[in-house]
Amino acid sequence: MTRRTTTAADPSAGPKRRERRCVATGETRDEAHLVRIAIGPEGELVPDVTARLPGRGVWVTASRDAVETALKRKAFARSAKAPVAVPDGLADRIAERLSVRALSLLGLARRSGDLAAGFDTAHAALKSARPAWRIEAADAAPDGRGKLDRLAWAAWGEIPVAGCFTAAELGQALGRDALVHAVLTGGPQVAAFGETMTKLAGFRDIDPGGKTSQDG
Repeated sequence: MTRRTTTAADPSAGPKRRERRCVATGETRDEAHLVRIAIGPEGELVPDVTARLPGRGVWVTASRDAVETALKRKAFARSAKAPVAVPDGLADRIAERLSVRALSLLGLARRSGDLAAGFDTAHAALKSARPAWRIEAADAAPDGRGKLDRLAWAAWGEIPVAGCFTAAELGQALGRDALVHAVLTGGPQVAAFGETMTKLAGFRDIDPGGKTSQDG
């Protein structure tokens, strides 16, 4: 069997958001495609992935290339009209904040009953209704994931997969020692999770295990 590369859901498919100007490209885009960078009291750049921090802020397309372009062009300072302090590894910090946000949303989905956690529960969920997302630990065993890959594809075709978090990271977010397999079935967290994962895909591979090929 050949695993199909996951494509994150298009955030444009959701409700229309406010438009902002990307400091790297100059393009005006829906907020769903951008990340806000807050300007702290001392001029430091702070990733604000929920766009809730107070004060001034600038927006950049959610991709590592866009962030690096903005830094090379000194676009953050130019847009803020003031000197800024750039932390080391700004793109990595954005990715970290997005990862934390995604895991938090999975925790909320579990508490609302919208996350089927564990192999057997995920297996049953895939049979009952089309899921919004599959969650697969980055360190999952190939055979377990392969079974769910085949079931999901046979039943529903392409389903987006978040496969970049370890079993320990998923477990910590969900209040257990570890978690390998889960299905986000629906609920109020789906749109925010999809948007967050789509942005995260601009900074890291969100499903590295989906690019391998196996026979089965």
